[in-house]
Amino acid sequence: MRSAACDSELLANVRMSPLRRGFLNVREAAEYLGLSPATLYVWRHRRQGPPSFRMGRSGRVMYRIETLDEWIREQEQADSRSNTFLNPVNAAPQRRAGYAATA
Repeated sequence: MRSAACDSELLANVRMSPLRRGFLNVREAAEYLGLSPATLYVWRHRRQGPPSFRMGRSGRVMYRIETLDEWIREQEQADSRSNTFLNPVNAAPQRRAGYAATA
């Protein structure tokens, strides 16, 4: 027989917030990223967007929070506005071959 303390601990784990669980379902992940769930479904179908996996017998699509955070950092680094190395304004001017330099 289980004790009342054991039951309350089990219930607390079930009601745990998504952020404490470490993973999110599609609706929660979309809210976390500021996107619509439909966008995540389309990206998953096209094999784009953040990595996801199926969990349980029903095969619910889930996202790990640390993987979402890592994916966001990758997106920031791929954007020239966040990564000064990719910013074309910071690049040295290029000359076309065969043209004389004018001074």
